[in-house]
Amino acid sequence: MACCMAVTSCTDKKNTVKESSNNSEYYVAAYIWPSCHHDERFGDMLWPEGTGEWEVIKKGNPRFEGHYQPRLPLWGYEMDNDPKVVEKWIDLAVEHGVNVFVYDWYWYDEGPFLESALNDGFLKAKNNSKMQFYIMWANHDVKRNYWNVHKYKDDTSVLWNAVVDENNFKIIVDRVINQYFKQPNYFKIDGKPVFSIFSIDKLMESFGGDAKRTREALDYFREEVKKAGFPDLHIQWNQGGGSLMSKESAEKFSNKVEEMGFNSVAMYNMGGLNEDYLVYGDNSRKIRTQMDSILNVPLFPCVSVGWDDTPRFPAKGMKDVVHYHNTPESFAALLYQAKKYADSHPEQTKLITINAWNEWVEGSYLLPDMQNGFGYLKAVKEVMSGEYEP
Repeated sequence: MACCMAVTSCTDKKNTVKESSNNSEYYVAAYIWPSCHHDERFGDMLWPEGTGEWEVIKKGNPRFEGHYQPRLPLWGYEMDNDPKVVEKWIDLAVEHGVNVFVYDWYWYDEGPFLESALNDGFLKAKNNSKMQFYIMWANHDVKRNYWNVHKYKDDTSVLWNAVVDENNFKIIVDRVINQYFKQPNYFKIDGKPVFSIFSIDKLMESFGGDAKRTREALDYFREEVKKAGFPDLHIQWNQGGGSLMSKESAEKFSNKVEEMGFNSVAMYNMGGLNEDYLVYGDNSRKIRTQMDSILNVPLFPCVSVGWDDTPRFPAKGMKDVVHYHNTPESFAALLYQAKKYADSHPEQTKLITINAWNEWVEGSYLLPDMQNGFGYLKAVKEVMSGEYEP
């Protein structure tokens, strides 16, 4: 790949990501899964009813006594690419202490997928200046029955391989810089646009599985960002769910982060899944402690609302669902711990991620529903405002 060879050193945790304004504001960033609208390129193929993944969410069925399925949104089945809907989201989020949206972003078959939620929903919302946003490139493979098991049944063949070639990588770089980074409310750390990458394995596979070539690609990305007038690019390794690692695995992970020049590590959900939310949370803190101890770049804490992806998987049951102690009160306690972690790292930006704003199909969302109402949002507001008393 003809990438710029200028090597950008892995940023030292001690002098890295403090905001240039040196303020003490918290950045509470909720992930947005942008599937609930009709996608122009692949909507007819995946969700022929024309409502995106609502088609699957509505068909969720209980697998055990007391299992909350299907999930019922308080505001109904609204389209996530409708700017009027997103205007409501923004007002609600800001009122309750969420001030950043992280949009899952896809590129399959040499083009974007589900981009309308961001392009037509968020960017056309009249009040979007209240809310910052950034992109997480969700570069994972997709099996045919993953996003609509009712249509594809047992067909587990790969629909999309997330590997991209050199030309598509360059197109992606150009697209995100000009379409998103240049937006005035794109989230930056030290003036550097933040770009999160979900699958480092697929990224590396795109460049022959070679860390050096992958580093060259990321350095090319950095140089293009600088040409666009920014001081640099903040590249975030997204660890997905994460798990406790052996000593050998932890060392390999840390070395990869440094070798490829990542600026920080975040997680999509908090890791350590368990049926009991309290155990889930305890596992996540152990994972966070381990990762914090091995990394030389900032680790940003993540708190999950829950987990229940049974609408996608007919064979899953009780053991696959977080269903004990899964309450706004338990969530608030974990968010409080994440805030304490952020406070204990004054050298880095106080960024906390939450899974998620609207992951209805995975049972992890802040948006109000028919069971908990606004309970989870009220928990965020209470914790982040300092009113929470453990």
